[in-house]
Amino acid sequence: MDKNVIKQIFRSPPVRYTERMILRPIAIRDLDDIYEYSCDGEVTKYLTWEPHTEKRMTKKHIKNVLDAYENGRFYDWALELKSSGKMIGTCGFTSFSYVDDSCEIGYVINPRYHGYALATEAALCVIGFAFETLGAKRVFARCMPQNTASRRVMEKCGMTFVREEKNTVIKQNRYVTVFRFAIEREKYYLIKQLT
Repeated sequence: MDKNVIKQIFRSPPVRYTERMILRPIAIRDLDDIYEYSCDGEVTKYLTWEPHTEKRMTKKHIKNVLDAYENGRFYDWALELKSSGKMIGTCGFTSFSYVDDSCEIGYVINPRYHGYALATEAALCVIGFAFETLGAKRVFARCMPQNTASRRVMEKCGMTFVREEKNTVIKQNRYVTVFRFAIEREKYYLIKQLT
């Protein structure tokens, strides 16, 4: 993976398509849709950020995202339903390791759309982009042990449990334990060949 190439790509994130969604850059028009799930404490329960208590927090977040896109420093796509045009969450990369050509993915979905395998659909698209476009050798994701729904998404994407990472992530000013899952390039292409 090439840091400069990734930076250039995400200055204007390419639009991606899945069966039910369009993965596109986050935009100011997403304000209401992002706030709808960002203000929900159940959504942020297993995330590193806290609920948005007012819409201006969401607006500030979007402004920060747009600034980061300009500098090639933000790697998330908005998830827009093809059927309605509603933005229901985000999925993308949270970090890159250029030493070993690996990257971490993350995702969040509006709870009104849980149970439809949309997170899995989006994550598979992003994993494919990591291997096929960015040249990653390994893609990983992490979740808190109690977040069984996120763990299921990782497993459905072909990821396997790697290890427990004790007290490595900060949540509400304290360190928490997370589980790490990963998939290697060879396994990704093998699964793709079989499906």
